[in-house]
Amino acid sequence: MDVEPTPLKRGVALSDQVYQVVRGLIVAGRMRPGEAVVEAAIATRLAVSRTPVREALKRLSDEGLIQVFAQSGTFIAPISRKALEEAYIIRTALEAESASRAAGRLKEAEAEAFEDNIAAHERAISRRHFADAIRLDDTFHRMIAEVNGLHMLWRAVDVSKAQMDRGRHLAIPEPGLGAVTIRQHKLILEAMQIGDSELAASHMRDHLATSLGNTLKIAADMIA
Repeated sequence: MDVEPTPLKRGVALSDQVYQVVRGLIVAGRMRPGEAVVEAAIATRLAVSRTPVREALKRLSDEGLIQVFAQSGTFIAPISRKALEEAYIIRTALEAESASRAAGRLKEAEAEAFEDNIAAHERAISRRHFADAIRLDDTFHRMIAEVNGLHMLWRAVDVSKAQMDRGRHLAIPEPGLGAVTIRQHKLILEAMQIGDSELAASHMRDHLATSLGNTLKIAADMIA
């Protein structure tokens, strides 16, 4: 089990921190589909009691990232085609609306922040810093929701997109895919800057469809 000792913060619910640690390992592929999840081992590695671990695992089970079998134990869930497609449907509905609403609302400082994000994303890809590239990709999408003040929308997206994120960690090292993402981000930003809500939504739908298609293609042998 690839759970490294991690110092947890005071003043933040332990179950939330355990959830973030384990979820991050699952999404990044460091805890693999079918791997056993041992509650006691996680508690020991993170120096917490089993109660916050149990609470965190319940959340991850609700999100479909782990599976609990009464007779045989708890395991990392397979990457499911159905779960990927469901996540895509949810993300598309929410993020197309988010991009549409952001069109015409960008202030100069916000537009510059998007440009800085895209530039940093390009550098991360050129240097093969793929974890940073994925983080910057997420930031781009979150920033669109924040332009609209739609914080609950991003929370809903963040929960649903975990299944797609598992595939992204497999797909992004493929040559050329990062450049496609950058180009699509630029198109979304341009549409938002000129205030074309329909075009912004359309580019967002194309972008997410590309992400799903790449994941289904590259991770085909790992998808249940």
